[in-house]
Amino acid sequence: MSSAALRVALHGGLLVLLLYAAALLALWLAQERLLFLPAPLDPAEALATEPDVHERQVAVPGAQLSVLELRLPDPDGVVFFLHGNAGNLRSWFVNPDFYRRANHDLVMLDYRGYGKSTGRIESEAQLHADVLAVWEQVAPRYRGRRVVVYGRSLGTGLAAALAERIGPDLTVLVSPYLSMQALASHHYPWVPAALLRYPLRTDERIARLRGPVLLMHGERDELIPLAHAQALARLQPAARLVVVPGAAHNDLQSFEAYLAPLREALVRP
Repeated sequence: MSSAALRVALHGGLLVLLLYAAALLALWLAQERLLFLPAPLDPAEALATEPDVHERQVAVPGAQLSVLELRLPDPDGVVFFLHGNAGNLRSWFVNPDFYRRANHDLVMLDYRGYGKSTGRIESEAQLHADVLAVWEQVAPRYRGRRVVVYGRSLGTGLAAALAERIGPDLTVLVSPYLSMQALASHHYPWVPAALLRYPLRTDERIARLRGPVLLMHGERDELIPLAHAQALARLQPAARLVVVPGAAHNDLQSFEAYLAPLREALVRP
C-alpha cells in the first residue's frame, strides 16, 4: 500500500472512531430521552373521576409526584403498581374494576415528568427513592393486609428493587427484563454496557426476593424477548412463569390467559 493510500485509510479509520465516540457521547447524554417517554398532562386536569378513586401529590426532593389510588371500603390488600416507560396515569390506570372484583386497592404513581408529576428523572437512585417515598406514604393504611408489588415492563426493575426491600406477600413482574444492560445488548450490541446509567439489575434482585413471585410474559414480545422472563424464573426457585400465547408487549391485558392467573394470584389466601 502506498503512503498516500495508507494516509487515506488512517484518516478514514480515525473518522469512524470519532463518529463512534460521538455516538456514544450522545447516548450517554440522551439516555433519559431514549429510555423514558413521558406524556405530560395539564396540572388542572382531573384524573380521579369515580368516587372510590382518589388523586394525591407526594412530595419528593425537587418534585411533586402524581398518584392515583383506588380505595375500597374493606380491601383484602393493595396492589402497588409501577408502570412502563411511556404514557401517564391517564393511559395506565384503566381497569380499576379488575381490582375491585379482586377486593384489592390499587396505587399507581407517575414518575417525574410523567402526567402531572413535576421535575425530571436524573438517575436510577432517584427513581428508586421516589418509588419508596410513595410506598411509605400509603403503607400505614395496609398494615395487616396483603401487599402486592406489581411492575410492568420498565417498572419491573423498580418493582423487584422495592420488593427486595419491603418483602411483600406477592411480587408480580409483567414483561420483565434481566437488566437494562442485557436488553440493550440484545437490541444494540455495539453499545458498551458500562455506558448505561440505568442498569436496573432485576437479575440481581430476583434471587433475593422473599415470598411468591409471579412472572408473566407475552409469547410474541419483540421488545423484551421471552427469554428474559425464562432466565429470571431460573434465578428464583419460588417464581411461577406464565407465558401468554399470542400476546406481544403492549396487549397482554387483552388476553384472558393473562387476566385469569393474575386474578387467581390476587384472591389466593
